[in-house]
Amino acid sequence: MTSKPHNPLLPAADLAPMQHHADPLADATIARILGPWPPGDVAADAPQWAHINTVNLLFSQWTDNATLATWQATEGPLQVGEGDKAAKGYVTAEMAKALNDYVQGAQVLPSWADARKIERAEKLFMDHGALSCILLFCASLPECYVVPDLSSVLHTTGQLEQNTEYRIRSTAAMIFPVMLHGGLSQRGAGVAQVLKVRLIHATVRNLILHGSPEHAIAQWKAGGDGLVVPRTAPAGGGRSVMYQTLYARGWNLAAKGLPCNQEELAYTLLTFGYVFLRSMRRLGLGLPPGDEEAYLHAWNVVGHVLGIDRSLMVETMAQGDALMALMQARGRAEPVTPDPRPALGQALMQTMANALPWRIVKPFPQLMTRYLCGRETAEDLGLNQPVPWLSALLFWCVLLLARAVDAVVGLLLPRFSIVRMLTRALGYHFMSRVLMSQTRPLQLPTELLNQVDTVVHSWSDDPHAPRWLNHIEDRLTTSGSWSRDLASKAKPAQTGQTGQTGQAQQAISP
Repeated sequence: MTSKPHNPLLPAADLAPMQHHADPLADATIARILGPWPPGDVAADAPQWAHINTVNLLFSQWTDNATLATWQATEGPLQVGEGDKAAKGYVTAEMAKALNDYVQGAQVLPSWADARKIERAEKLFMDHGALSCILLFCASLPECYVVPDLSSVLHTTGQLEQNTEYRIRSTAAMIFPVMLHGGLSQRGAGVAQVLKVRLIHATVRNLILHGSPEHAIAQWKAGGDGLVVPRTAPAGGGRSVMYQTLYARGWNLAAKGLPCNQEELAYTLLTFGYVFLRSMRRLGLGLPPGDEEAYLHAWNVVGHVLGIDRSLMVETMAQGDALMALMQARGRAEPVTPDPRPALGQALMQTMANALPWRIVKPFPQLMTRYLCGRETAEDLGLNQPVPWLSALLFWCVLLLARAVDAVVGLLLPRFSIVRMLTRALGYHFMSRVLMSQTRPLQLPTELLNQVDTVVHSWSDDPHAPRWLNHIEDRLTTSGSWSRDLASKAKPAQTGQTGQTGQAQQAISP
């Protein structure tokens, strides 16, 4: 993608064209794989559905970056798994050529990638990773759903309302590989996971627009009305329903721009980098400017692999403040009716509440989201409703007291933090109930899951905290290794579902 001079304070006039710009490489790849859609309603046995399923099966071969470097698709039958549970597909010659071209071109890191900054960002993730869960749940994901058009696609697929935990695990399945040590190098698996997500976005666009974005834009500019007429969804089962629902929904290209367009992708990138760092600041755990810029840089490299234009990336927190505010203002100026955001917000909060063991603390996720994201985001997501007064009193008393103690004790012990301990404890409960103890594990290859397990084990004790504070944390979480405890809580159905067969179950979703 051609880079443009970076302007962190992009005016609305510069952002507007980005709504009609997507990802030419990934979009062309999916267009070649699916081929032209027939006019009118599409049958449940149309070849496009089978092609999407075959791509999902091929994803199982993208296990790590080193494998991807030499990977080649070949024409012919494809089978993943054995026996009655084997999944089968067929790789056409055009599909193989398209995927090979895509992988060869998209896996290369940008020339401006700084290995030292990336390594520093990985170290920061390791140091603060246990906090990442609560910040993902209570800040990054809520902010992600502020933009109405972005939320409307998720609302259509039911990915957050009916499949909240699946959606969260899918997000974690990208974050962990990217931020683990060497995740963006040949010894990691981050690039392989991101390239899957990039094709997922392109598939969503193709389904909604009934073809490539380039073709849809060309028709609109040639005098068309920019409307994609809703279709009758064909009968289907399993995850095919999601694909077919996207195809049937209809779209207004002139009013909404492209689905999953460049502005929306860049906004989502901000929620993983900038919003994480902003939340650390609001908890009193802010990082030095050099560390913040290294973390933003690592996510910018991820954004490049994801197909995001360089001009939409931020390099400092000040730039992030400006661009986030501008993008949110633009999104709020174009409301969607009916508004899908409150239902998405409530689904996310309910998932978190279910993960907490005591009734009095179940409103804490909603209160934490208000604190980390602010009043406007809380109103957008319908999270400004009153909570039980006793829960609110406990939350604010604990938070304010912890912040006060940290401020005083921090003068003598800079790394001491009660807030850090409390947020780690909340993060543990979210990991144990949502990320690590479900019928299906994170959809990652077995070797990578083992790496995640090792990382979670390293989070069991906070090396920056005194021993007595870690003992208190143990009372709020578990004594001993987090990874062993989480594994013991896993449901029996998890056994044998990792590895390539589990990876093949990854479905194309936004």
